[in-house]
Amino acid sequence: MEKLRIVFMGTPEFAVGILDSILKNNYEVVGVITAADKPSGRGQKISFSAVKEYALDHNLKLLQPTNLKDDAFLSELKDLNANLQVVVAFRMLPEVVWRMPRLGTFNLHASLLPNYRGAAPINWAIINGETKTGVTTFFIDDKIDTGAMILSKSTAINIGENAGELRDRLMLLGSEAVTETLALIEKGTVKTTIQIDNAEIKTAFKLNRENCKVDWNKSPKEIHNLIRGLSPYPGAWCNIKDKNNLWNVKIYEVKIVLEQHDYTIGTILTSKKEIKVAVRDGFIQLLVLQLPGKKKMNAGELLNGVVFSVNAVAE
Repeated sequence: MEKLRIVFMGTPEFAVGILDSILKNNYEVVGVITAADKPSGRGQKISFSAVKEYALDHNLKLLQPTNLKDDAFLSELKDLNANLQVVVAFRMLPEVVWRMPRLGTFNLHASLLPNYRGAAPINWAIINGETKTGVTTFFIDDKIDTGAMILSKSTAINIGENAGELRDRLMLLGSEAVTETLALIEKGTVKTTIQIDNAEIKTAFKLNRENCKVDWNKSPKEIHNLIRGLSPYPGAWCNIKDKNNLWNVKIYEVKIVLEQHDYTIGTILTSKKEIKVAVRDGFIQLLVLQLPGKKKMNAGELLNGVVFSVNAVAE
């Protein structure tokens, strides 16, 4: 049995849970690679990635390359003398990096591959109304999320569960998958399965402004899935038009109300504590939303400060 010397690569909070699990299972992490610091927020203050914060707290050797092909970075990486690299929510690696360790480089992906390869697998599984998802470990190759699979673990997607809640559960499931994968590699008993492409494979496209916009002409279920699939981040959005006001609104939580009506799709109806948008076969009740420059609030809180006219529409 060979002792593992691991370099871990990752950036967001999701990756922190996996790194923490590796250390708690007494594996040696000889280095951590994460994104370079960048300014964020209104004040453009320099912010650290979640993985950097964790690495500093645990006195781990830290590298933050801007260019993964840079000779100085490659030399530092080689000097760590790792025999395995573990990647979780990082970026595409050049071949010179993923081929470096003798035992290979494996990635944890938050889907049941080959479905939902790409940048936002958790979000798209919910947006597309899947009832099951999971995590997969695989050895990295020269394409995105296409390498030979090591193991996968599945879980049901709960009714009404949003992307943040599912992410937290998949982080725990992913921790189990990664530690089991490490044990297989350590014992030299890894068996892999080649991914087979077919026309039915679904893709986890990068999220952008266009595919995060609510289309009120879709079915109530499709609208509900989009909103919970983008909550809490990056958030589904729409415009609300009322007289001379045009608000760009983010929507985080809704409820479907199935009811026959004669309202035009997009019409907004309000009562003292409720905001509803007319859709096909009923209404989407807006429970938690955010106006520009305001904090996230529930419908009742928002209606304390905003009065919608009978002509208000969501579009």
